[in-house]
Amino acid sequence: MATRATTDADFDKDVLQSDKPVLVDFWATWCGPCRQVAPILEELSEEYGDKIDVVKVDTDQNPRTAAAYGVVSIPTLNVYKNGELVKSLVGAHPKPRLVKELEEFLA
Repeated sequence: MATRATTDADFDKDVLQSDKPVLVDFWATWCGPCRQVAPILEELSEEYGDKIDVVKVDTDQNPRTAAAYGVVSIPTLNVYKNGELVKSLVGAHPKPRLVKELEEFLA
């Protein structure tokens, strides 16, 4: 399962109302570290898509959602479960670190 994009208009439906945990990548096209982490998130989505959804929010195109969750640095990776923000990671991290940080949602 590949990552998918969401917008300010669809964030509630795509993320907060999801039946499973959702990892949200707040990113922008001009952000170098965002481009570094993107292929890792695609891999995570392929490997763990049955346990967690991976959704991307372009902060330039969807500033309302980013502002609502206090995103000031990108990439910011937020995990939402049952409509609540339960974990936040700021910056690009290597895959082993992301898997470790997310293991409670991937088990």
